[in-house]
Amino acid sequence: MTASLVSEPLDIASIRADFPILQKILPEGQPLVYLDNAATAQKPRAVIDKLVEVFEGYNANANRAAHTLAAMIDLELDAARSKVAALLNARSTDEVIFTPGTTAGLNMLAWGWARKFLKPGDELVISLMEHHANFVPWQQAALATGATLKFFPLTPDGRLDLDRLSETITPQTRLVALTAMSNVLGTINPIAAIAARVREVGAVFVVDGAQSVPHGPVDVQNPDIDFLVFSAHKIYGPTGVGVLYGKESRLRELEPSIFGGNMIRSVRVDGSEWADLPARFEAGTPAIAEAIALGTAIDYVQAIGLDRIAAHERMLTERAYAGLSEIDGLRILGPAVAHRGAILAFTVEGVHPRDLGELLDQQRGIAIRVGHHCAMPLHESLGLASSARASFAVYNTRDEADALVNGVARAVKSLRRKRS
Repeated sequence: MTASLVSEPLDIASIRADFPILQKILPEGQPLVYLDNAATAQKPRAVIDKLVEVFEGYNANANRAAHTLAAMIDLELDAARSKVAALLNARSTDEVIFTPGTTAGLNMLAWGWARKFLKPGDELVISLMEHHANFVPWQQAALATGATLKFFPLTPDGRLDLDRLSETITPQTRLVALTAMSNVLGTINPIAAIAARVREVGAVFVVDGAQSVPHGPVDVQNPDIDFLVFSAHKIYGPTGVGVLYGKESRLRELEPSIFGGNMIRSVRVDGSEWADLPARFEAGTPAIAEAIALGTAIDYVQAIGLDRIAAHERMLTERAYAGLSEIDGLRILGPAVAHRGAILAFTVEGVHPRDLGELLDQQRGIAIRVGHHCAMPLHESLGLASSARASFAVYNTRDEADALVNGVARAVKSLRRKRS
């Protein structure tokens, strides 16, 4: 596939053919309608084949040896790092750190930067819409340092309240950590406006890109951010690998939190010296094959065009949002479609999300998410214990969006009849 104009429709049938699991027929006889993409996306054949290629063709440890297989693995790993740098518009491949995933990257920052620099009187700003991975590490850093954990106010429809930007991010703010797109509300946050304010007060800006990177173009230089994290498995790559992008000057401030292996330059009985970037933050043997296959996943989405993927997913979101809004007693969490990405979390009066999810799966083969989605403080603020969540990817179709709406409507009627 080659990149084309946004206005040209995607060949969804061709794209779906690239994903073996989408051809699956479930035990009940229905085709799979996979709408749990915010949790993990499915993998195209090219990514699966790349993993097999690595393990069958040149499996070796990286940065360890001079033999032929090691040289091949190093070449492939370097190429993957270059693809990540290009995806993010990083200034250098030294700014790309391979991690086990978004959670690991955020913990590296909380331990290696926040605990190093924060002190009593400093403010650390997050929001209630954050995933636990972008909430708990900063909570613990604040407890350990005496800094104040501060929450960016939300509007009634689940957006960051920019009218309170100046009072939220103040001269006492040392670090701001926000999601670019909420994994529950679907809210697309105004990263450029936040970055500008962060620069004004001289703070550090951390962006959780787990939900945003797979769904549209990213440029870490514009707006100017310090750190960004994301996971491969949400951008059609393997599990077990992710990326920590860091501006080089910020990475040099960051203390390593895992030691040993390739992150060492020298070890003496009285101390040790760390390697240069990026090796300094890649202790031990990384998920080598998975990192290489992330490069293949990046090739895949860039061949389609991230702008075209965003346009396709926006159409599906608008379609499903309109249909779900007509169901009696159904409440969609978060803002209008104009301010959200391809995520629709909702509740239905008198219907438990788990009952709804199980019925959709068993009767219609529709896979959605149910629960608190690793966002308990957000659900508590909304007066909820859990919600149902459907999320779209490039391979989803109009028919699947309609199947979601029709399936929810029928399931709700069935569950309400049982309770009457």
